Amino acid sequence: MDTRSDRDSIAPANVTGNARLTGTLGAVIFVLLFFEGLTILRVQSLMWLHAFLGMLLVAFVVAKIASTSYRFARYYLGQREYVTKGAPPAFLRLLGPVVTVTTIGVLATGIGALIARDIPWLRFAHKASFVVWFAAMTLHVLGHVRETPALAFADWRRARRREAPGAPARLAVLMLAVVTGLVLAVLSLHWAHQWQHERGAPPNGRPASAVAS
Repeated sequence: MDTRSDRDSIAPANVTGNARLTGTLGAVIFVLLFFEGLTILRVQSLMWLHAFLGMLLVAFVVAKIASTSYRFARYYLGQREYVTKGAPPAFLRLLGPVVTVTTIGVLATGIGALIARDIPWLRFAHKASFVVWFAAMTLHVLGHVRETPALAFADWRRARRREAPGAPARLAVLMLAVVTGLVLAVLSLHWAHQWQHERGAPPNGRPASAVAS
C-alpha cells in the first residue's frame, strides 16, 4: 500500500509545483502570524505593527487560497495527475474550508475595525472570529507541520528545481505577494495612527497626557 509521501515523490511536475507554491506561502503566513500574535500582547501601543502585519498577510492569504483552490478544482474535476496524487486526509479536507472562512473573517473584520473605528460590533466580530480561527489554524498547522518546511525550501535547492519546472514563475508569485502586501501594509499605517490618536495611545505607547506634559 503506497503512502502519501510515496505519492508525493512520483507526482507530476505541475502537481509538485503547486504543492511547493502552497507550502511556501503557508510557511510565510505562519511566520507572519507568529509575529502578529506577539503584537496582541501590547496591541494598544503596537497597533501600527499589528495593522502593518495584518495587511501584509492579506496578499499571501489571497495567493494561498488561489493555490489551494486550484488544486481543489483540478482534483474534483478529475484531472488525472491530481487524482493520482490523491486528496489530503479527510480531516484536513473538512478543516480547510473552516480555516479559509475564519481567516477571511479575521482579516476582513480587522480591516473594517481599523478603518471604521466607530463601529463597535466590528471589534467584537474581530475578536470572536479570532478565537475560532486560532483553534482551526492550530489544527491546520499541526496537520501540515511535517511537509511544509520541505516544500517551502525545495525551490531554493538547485538539485530539486529540476523535479518541478516553473520555479521562476513560483518565485514571481511570491515576489508579487510581497510587493502587494507591502503596499497594503504601508497604507495601513495611516489608519493605525488615526486609531491610536482617537484612543489617546501614540505610537510610542505612552498615554497622551504623558506626552503632552
